[in-house]
Amino acid sequence: MIFGAILAGGVGSRMNISDMPKQFLPLGDKPILVHTLEKFLLCERLDMIYIGVHPNWVLHMEDLLDKYVPARKASIRIVPGGGDRNSTIINIIEKIEADHGTSDEHIIVTHDSVRPFVTMRIIEENIDAALKYGACDTVVPATDTIVVSDEGGTITEIPDRSKMYQGQTPQSFNMKRLKELYFDLSDEEKNVLTDACKICVVRGLPVFMVRGEVSNLKITNVSDYKIAQAMVGGIAID
Repeated sequence: MIFGAILAGGVGSRMNISDMPKQFLPLGDKPILVHTLEKFLLCERLDMIYIGVHPNWVLHMEDLLDKYVPARKASIRIVPGGGDRNSTIINIIEKIEADHGTSDEHIIVTHDSVRPFVTMRIIEENIDAALKYGACDTVVPATDTIVVSDEGGTITEIPDRSKMYQGQTPQSFNMKRLKELYFDLSDEEKNVLTDACKICVVRGLPVFMVRGEVSNLKITNVSDYKIAQAMVGGIAID
C-alpha cells in the first residue's frame, strides 16, 4: 500500500504574525494545509493520507476536515505529532502499522504541510522512485553560489555549484526500511538529523533524486507567505 504523510506538527515560530501555526493560516480562500491536502487527495495511487498535527491542534484539524473535505474524511487520519519532524513521521508510521499491519511493500510519501504548490508529477515520481529504489528526495539545482563558513565570519569553502542541490519535499521511502534505520540510530545521531533522508544517508542507503520545481516553495517566513498569496491571486500582507 502507498500512504501520504503530511507533516503539520510544527508551531511556526518563524512567521511571527499570528499565534496560529503557519500551516493553518489562510491562503486565498482556505488554510495553507488544506491546499496541500487537496493536492494529495488528487493522487489516486495513495491508499490513505495521514496528517501529523501538534497535539494541541488536533481538534482544529478535525474541524478543517469537516469544513473543507467532508466527503473524503474516510481516507484521512489525524495523528498527534512528536517532538520533531522525524518523530512525527515515526508516529505516523506506527499508526499506519496499527491500521494496516507491517509489510515489506508499504511506501510512505512524506511532505511539508506548508508546501501547498506541490505538483502531481512530483508526487507520482516520488511514488515511482520509492517503489524502485527504496528512498528518494525531491530537489532542485542550486542557482546561487553556496558559501561555507565554519565560524560565521569568513568564507571557509565555496563548493562546486554544479554539484549542489536544494532539498524540497516530498521525501518518500520504503516504510519498514525507514523505521528500521531510524531506530538503529544513536541519540546523538538523531539529534543532528535535518530531515528524513539524512536517516538513510547516515546509514548508507542510497537516496534517489526526483526533480522538484522552484514553485514548490516552503512557506517559512512572512516573505514566503506574501509570495504564496500572490501565487493564488490573493492580497499579500504588508
